[in-house]
Amino acid sequence: MDSLRLLKVQDLEVAVRIWHPDAPRTVIAWHGLARHGGDFNALARKLGPQWRVIAPDTPGRGLSSWSPVPDQHYLYDHYMTIAVAVLNHFNLDSVPWVGTSMGGLLGMRLASDTEHAGRVERLMLNDVGPALNPDALTLMGNYFAQPYRFNQLSELENELRQNYATFGIESEKTWAKMARDSARRLPDGGWSFHYDPRIAEQFIHDTPRDNWADWQAIHCPLMLLRGANSSLLDRQTAEQMQAMQPAMLSLEAEGCGHAPMLDRTSQVEALRQFIEG
Repeated sequence: MDSLRLLKVQDLEVAVRIWHPDAPRTVIAWHGLARHGGDFNALARKLGPQWRVIAPDTPGRGLSSWSPVPDQHYLYDHYMTIAVAVLNHFNLDSVPWVGTSMGGLLGMRLASDTEHAGRVERLMLNDVGPALNPDALTLMGNYFAQPYRFNQLSELENELRQNYATFGIESEKTWAKMARDSARRLPDGGWSFHYDPRIAEQFIHDTPRDNWADWQAIHCPLMLLRGANSSLLDRQTAEQMQAMQPAMLSLEAEGCGHAPMLDRTSQVEALRQFIEG
């Protein structure tokens, strides 16, 4: 990243990573459940200096605060509050939104909201949709709820490579950077991941919602990138999304599962064409 902005939202500090801060055009990029805004580094560099990429760390992840009350803060309603605060802080009336997994569902809520829909100029969903495979969701919830500890940083990197093998990362340099950016030192000298394990309580506390109603209510241009081997977003769901939103641009990322890293030139160029309208 080229710049870091720290915002206060309801007593939590939200870290916002920025690339090309003086660029003439802006895109919001929001990460998945247990990731952080740093995942968009390759995307930002490939988009180039014409695009300011703003990528917040959701509370409980990365450089943002951990919540003392997860049942109140690790919820989509609160993420909506943060999203609007970020848009207001940067004076963004309407902006393209790129959302990976959780960040895509957040973008869907914003784009379908009667008060804030106009804030999303166009919406790109990275391997996420209104219906997700329940078995995959259960595996994710169980995995990220565990308090991991590693004696060595190399052990953390090995675990990271196994868990995120479906991201389709091809570069050793990217894996090494991802490990460094995903690690935090523990008081006993060991290592753990950057996120608060209690973020997984979102699956317990969040209110069930009709995501298909949200999907139908969206009127901005849409793009879906589905990992060809995705365990989370079934091809049938992608087809139903297309049927309900016929103008949606739909692509598959070969060799990727959940979720494509948006670091391949083919993915970035398709995304560039979409956000440039």
